[in-house]
Amino acid sequence: MIELRGIAWNHTRGFVSVIATAQRFEERNPGVRISWEKRSLQAFADASLPELATQYDLIIMDHPHTAEAAEAGALTDFDAHLPADYLEDQASHSVGASHDSYRWKGRQWTLATDAAAPIATWRTDLLQKHGLQLPETWEDVLGLARRGHVTVSLFPVDALMHVTMFCDALGEPAFQDPEKFAGRDTVRAALDCLRELASLCPPECLERNPIRTAEFMTHTDEAAYCPFAYGYSNYSRPGYAPHLLKAGGLVRFHGRRLRSTLGGAGLGVSAHTKHLRACMDYAAFTASPEVQRGVYFQSGGQPGHRSAWVDEAVNAVSNGFFQNTLSTLDEAIVRPQYPGYMHFQDHAALVVHRYVAGHASFGKTADDLDRLCRESRNLVT
Repeated sequence: MIELRGIAWNHTRGFVSVIATAQRFEERNPGVRISWEKRSLQAFADASLPELATQYDLIIMDHPHTAEAAEAGALTDFDAHLPADYLEDQASHSVGASHDSYRWKGRQWTLATDAAAPIATWRTDLLQKHGLQLPETWEDVLGLARRGHVTVSLFPVDALMHVTMFCDALGEPAFQDPEKFAGRDTVRAALDCLRELASLCPPECLERNPIRTAEFMTHTDEAAYCPFAYGYSNYSRPGYAPHLLKAGGLVRFHGRRLRSTLGGAGLGVSAHTKHLRACMDYAAFTASPEVQRGVYFQSGGQPGHRSAWVDEAVNAVSNGFFQNTLSTLDEAIVRPQYPGYMHFQDHAALVVHRYVAGHASFGKTADDLDRLCRESRNLVT
């Protein structure tokens, strides 16, 4: 009997989905047993992939870890172990840049089994109850926030991703210069956009991640609209929470639609596994279009294969979540891919969060962001 261990994250989307695919794979492959464990969403973002790879055969991971994990020899690439036409199908049916975000030095280190980016969500019933219009511009969002109807996910790493989004919207994308995060004027304007929104929302927003934000919106009637948070289709499915969320694209900022930062998750295979063939077969099974729009989605997963996002049946039971947010994911910004990037993200998230919360000066914040950019680049030189 082949026994595989996997590590995922603690939400229906990230955990129940792979439990279901493991069960179905075992039914088709009686000689294999797969046990999945889970960790918190924050641990999912923070964990050391090289360390996890010594403990698990299968790893659900975030794409910014790819370069570091590959360079450390923690993962096995898929190119030599899956058919070329299979990987070509994955690439041609990517949601946005999800598939390519797991490539490093010309090799595919992870299969994009899950796709996500910050999207807008709202409670249609509350908008109607209060006679509110769905915001179309950033000014509309601020106006709605002043009336007390807006919430947002401003947990540290989310705050950093939103600032990256605003830098792009201001015409100077972040990370273009290895010596700095972005130009000082752009960084100040981006930070102040987020700080203004934070000042108009309850302070609890500063502690909520996307899951807690969605739970808040679907279990209370205190917020009708969230302008951007990493999307979870579960909350748009009848019966999952007391109230449904409708999901859609981002508002316009300076006449152009905001572009959020790509997230999602992928399935990687440890370089230390003793059962490489079984791992590869299970990964290919989970990422296959039939499973992605079938048992994976039906069990709470948020597929990474594009065929699921345009599937009529999938959209019919998710309040149109996928078809209404696909263009937002297609437009999403991809974080830099280099081995030291996670050093920047881990520390810069706290730097940005302090400023947005009103606990740090702009000068120190900008200096720290630039310093962290340089430090992270120097880790690989």
